[in-house]
Amino acid sequence: MSLRNRVALVTGGSRGIGRGIAVRLGKDGARIAIAYRSNKAAAQQSLRLLQAGGAECVAVETDISDAARAEQLIKTVVERFGRLDIVVNNVGDFRWGTLAESSLEDWQSIFSSNLLSVLFVSRAALPHMRRGRWGRIINLGAVGAERAFGQAKISAYAAAKAAVVALSRSLALEEAKNGITVNVVNPSSIDEKELSLEEARRMRDARFPIGRPPTVEDVAASVAFFASEEAEYVTGQVVNVSGGWML
Repeated sequence: MSLRNRVALVTGGSRGIGRGIAVRLGKDGARIAIAYRSNKAAAQQSLRLLQAGGAECVAVETDISDAARAEQLIKTVVERFGRLDIVVNNVGDFRWGTLAESSLEDWQSIFSSNLLSVLFVSRAALPHMRRGRWGRIINLGAVGAERAFGQAKISAYAAAKAAVVALSRSLALEEAKNGITVNVVNPSSIDEKELSLEEARRMRDARFPIGRPPTVEDVAASVAFFASEEAEYVTGQVVNVSGGWML
């Protein structure tokens, strides 16, 4: 799935799933911009991995829960590479707490990070994709978000991720005529140790019917498909990368 000559932006690309997605898209030939909020050392590590794989890349420090800074991010990427073809909205804070325990500020923070960041970045990127009559927007949700799942102590997060799915499907309908697809990848929880595929295959985990824990590469593979030329006819879709968990 070659992405040669394409430019991809991955938000939250300094670590974890975002880093894995950026590295995969870079290996597929895309020029990569990663956005990060504060961890410069982690962002530099992502750049080193991308460069080791031969990708042209840049890191931008910003806070995309702010509309003006999200617009500036897109402007910076286009100025650097001359275009923008693929956006992966990966940012999304998570925190535990019942509704009674959560403050209004907690809800505002979760919605700003998980939902408004998707709105701000996608809206700023659309004019550049429309100009080329080609674009891919891939948003990261959470397993079960397409069913508006409920789970105790994550009401704000669950609501925000369900809204991401609804926003993605609406945007897919609006932008299909412009050659822009919009899809959602719902990952199950990824171990912070970021297991390799070989390590994961050696581990048994009864939570996942497939028998092993997920890896960032599992998630990145689905994102890479949605970003590819081969996915031209696939839009408004949600894929759960969960090994069968929560089916």
